[in-house]
Amino acid sequence: MNDQMPAGQPSGELSSDEKTMAMIAHLSALAGLTAIPFANVIAPLIVWQLKKDTMPFAAEQAKEALNFNITVAIAAAISMILIFVVIGLFLLPIIGIAWLVFTIIAGIAASKGENYRYPFALRLVS
Repeated sequence: MNDQMPAGQPSGELSSDEKTMAMIAHLSALAGLTAIPFANVIAPLIVWQLKKDTMPFAAEQAKEALNFNITVAIAAAISMILIFVVIGLFLLPIIGIAWLVFTIIAGIAASKGENYRYPFALRLVS
């Protein structure tokens, strides 16, 4: 009997709970829409810390979400600085829309059990 997989669960098949936690890892970044500073980074970090030892798929997706949201936070900070030379006014909405779209796509993919990788993200947490 395999100690890592629950009895009756074929290897390679993800449980519904693990898919749900992976989806929550991505969609928890939407907490960034609140007034809480860096909530979009903190929420996936919390999911990763809670699930890193028990749900490998959910933990991997939480790390992916964390890396993407750190990248978005850096890009937003640079764009805010660039507001003084006008280009930031154009970059901030683009970053915001891309963040929202990619976060939703990632949440949907994770809920299906697909290993989603964001098209652009600094891999700072490994």
